[in-house]
Amino acid sequence: MMGPHHAATGAAVWLALTTQFDVGLGQLSQLIPVLPETLTVGMGLMDLTPTSVVAGALVTAGAALVPDADHRHATIAHSLPPLSNILCIQIGKMSGGHRHGTHSILGMAVFVAIAALAGMWTVELPGYGTVFPGAGMLAVLLAAFAGKVLKMIPDTMRKFPWVLGIAVGIFVMLFAPQHEYWFPLAMGLGVAAHILGDMLTTGGCNLLWPLKIKPPRWLRKVPLVTSIWRPSGNVAIPILGNAGSVREWLVLVPISGYVIWAIADAVFS
Repeated sequence: MMGPHHAATGAAVWLALTTQFDVGLGQLSQLIPVLPETLTVGMGLMDLTPTSVVAGALVTAGAALVPDADHRHATIAHSLPPLSNILCIQIGKMSGGHRHGTHSILGMAVFVAIAALAGMWTVELPGYGTVFPGAGMLAVLLAAFAGKVLKMIPDTMRKFPWVLGIAVGIFVMLFAPQHEYWFPLAMGLGVAAHILGDMLTTGGCNLLWPLKIKPPRWLRKVPLVTSIWRPSGNVAIPILGNAGSVREWLVLVPISGYVIWAIADAVFS
C-alpha cells in the first residue's frame, strides 16, 4: 500500500474509535425503506476534546508509517535528516530488511512498548493539567514521516521537517488526550493499520517473524493457496492487488474523505 494511504487509514482508525456523528440519508432513505433516516458513523469510545482528537489522528497517521522505517530508501527515511536516515538504516538491519520484523506481531509489540515508555513521562502543569513530553518528542518524528509522505515537505527545504515536527510535537504534548494509555494505543492502531493494509496487497506480510512457515510443496501448485500463502512465509489477502492499484485508490479515496469529514465534525461541531 502507498504511503499516503497508510497515513489515511491510520488516522481513519483513530477517528472511527474516538469520534461519532450522524449523517442524514435524506431521499436515499425514502427510496430504500429499509435504510434509516440517519446513519451513525464512528464508535465514540473516548470522551475527547476537539484538539485531542486532532492530536491523536496526527500521531496515528504517523504511526501508520512506522513499519516502513525498515527501508533505508523509503520516503520516510529522508523525512527528518539526518536522524531519520540513521534510524531507518539501523531498524532495517535489526528487522531483517523490508517487510520482515517491523511488519510482524513482534515488531508491533516493540513499537507499542516504546510508545508506552514514552507515554509514561507526564508532567503536571498547575492550572493546565497533564502534558506528555515523551509523546511530544516521538511525535516530532511521526509528524515528519507524515509530512514527507503526504508531500507537505519539499526536498529542497531540508530544515522545514524539523520546524513542522517540533510544532506538531508541542501541539501533541499540550493537547494530547488525558488518558495515560492513549499514546501506545495510537501507536498500536497505526502500526496494525499499516500491516493490515500491506496484507491486502499481493506482497503480504509474515506476522510470525522471525519464524518462517512455508506452505507444503504439494500445496504450492494450488493457485488460490499460492496467492495467499507465499513460499517466503508471507500471508496475503490480495483484495487490493498490487500497491498503488486502481482498487487501492477506489478504497482509499472514500477513507480519506471520511478522515477530513470526521476531523471537521470534531473541530467545528
